[in-house]
Amino acid sequence: MSNEINQNLEEAEVTQEELDEQHRIRLEKLAVLKEAGKDPYKITKFPVDTYNKDIRDRFDELENGEVIIAGRMMTRRIMGKASFMDIRDASDRMQVYVRKDDVGEDDYADFKKWDIGDIIGVKGKVFRTKMGEISVHAEEIKLLSKSLIPLPEKWHGLKDKEERYRKRYLDLIANPEVKDVFIKRSKIISEIRKFLDGHGYVEVDTPVLLPLEIGAAARPFKTHHNALDIDMYLRIETELYLKRLIVGGFDKVYEVGRIFRNEGMDASHNPEFTTIEMYQAYMNYTEMMELIEDLYRTVTLNVCGTDTVPYQGKEIAVGKPWERLTMIEAVKKYAGVDYNDWADDAAARACAKEHNVEDITDKSTKGDVLIAFFEAFVEDNLIQPTIVYDYPVENSPLAKRKPEFPAFTERFEYFINGMEFGNAFSELNDPIDQKERFVKQVAAKRAQGGNDAQVDEDFITALEYGLPPTAGLGFGLDRLVMLLTDSASIRDVLLFPTMRIH
Repeated sequence: MSNEINQNLEEAEVTQEELDEQHRIRLEKLAVLKEAGKDPYKITKFPVDTYNKDIRDRFDELENGEVIIAGRMMTRRIMGKASFMDIRDASDRMQVYVRKDDVGEDDYADFKKWDIGDIIGVKGKVFRTKMGEISVHAEEIKLLSKSLIPLPEKWHGLKDKEERYRKRYLDLIANPEVKDVFIKRSKIISEIRKFLDGHGYVEVDTPVLLPLEIGAAARPFKTHHNALDIDMYLRIETELYLKRLIVGGFDKVYEVGRIFRNEGMDASHNPEFTTIEMYQAYMNYTEMMELIEDLYRTVTLNVCGTDTVPYQGKEIAVGKPWERLTMIEAVKKYAGVDYNDWADDAAARACAKEHNVEDITDKSTKGDVLIAFFEAFVEDNLIQPTIVYDYPVENSPLAKRKPEFPAFTERFEYFINGMEFGNAFSELNDPIDQKERFVKQVAAKRAQGGNDAQVDEDFITALEYGLPPTAGLGFGLDRLVMLLTDSASIRDVLLFPTMRIH
């Protein structure tokens, strides 16, 4: 097989038969290497001292100096006694000039048999070619690991989105710009931690495996603990344990927590995702509004260098003061319907029917109808960052009622580009009220088939010892990463999203 086919970077599509043939040839090459005592898999380390990006950034300092680099060979051009190859490491690509007289006849002969995708170590001097390209002139070369499967060829190899998600390692090799998203994701997490740590919050870890299915609406994953011989559930939130810590005497806590929900999947939902939840004693939901605006502005500015970011063709002004509307005001603004005009539940249901609002039953209350109007008419219109606050008690089982308006709670959510990004409360700390709401929540879940749902009696006990006035907020990290990387799907910001086995 020719070097051109071996390099598998030609513009012609490679058939499965050709790929299988290349695999067979590479296995044969590996066998020859092992017979000659050159098994690359026995190498345990290589003394890399410089990244490719550093060579570019510090060329004036490093020119004519010796460097040791390593990475994956992505291209190669063999020209008699002198050749070129491109090596890609974690930072960037680098052209390497390889001459037989410099590396020796035996190593040069081996080099000509290496394949695209092999991991190569190079020791050499930094220089600039006559064409002006920064390069490394090899003095020593070494095969560090053998690639047995040909890489996706450049033009046709890895276009299938599903395949890219399943084989993220190949996606990162074939599309190195993808890595930038995940580097930015790491920076976002770091900036969030820096912000919260700077405000006196303490990062904690709470259990992922729980002994009971709580009554919240989300459906959990169920497993079995063999040693204890009990069923356990992967957590659907971190809230209840974090509030236990506030009871215990912590004033400010947060967790970067992995969450699991056995539900549907779409562009903004994955069964496994990450949330940031934070709780602060002696604070209410209006103060939490100020905190989350400040956090988003600070993180966006530090990560993106600006507080206005492009997202799917729109300019999102994270840095400007966020609009604030009560849910009643939002529904009136976008649906033209006023909650205060409904004399009773029946009037609300009649209004919903008149406006073709779905999912209304004979038992729907005014609060239920208001929520349905909000979902039908409001959410999609909230493009710029908007805080919607004062939610009906019907869908806020953990939020404190408004003293002057007990049908509503001190709860807010904030929306960007028509999508909910976070949820916050003045936390309910009345154990009697909390238990009543839990009982109703469990009954509703069991009516829908959630027969394992239970009231978290230990949490009620914790509240009975006394939870100080507390504000809490949780937001999806993945959606924030989507926003700050202009990614259309949550799968684009998860290194290994959940996929159907095929």
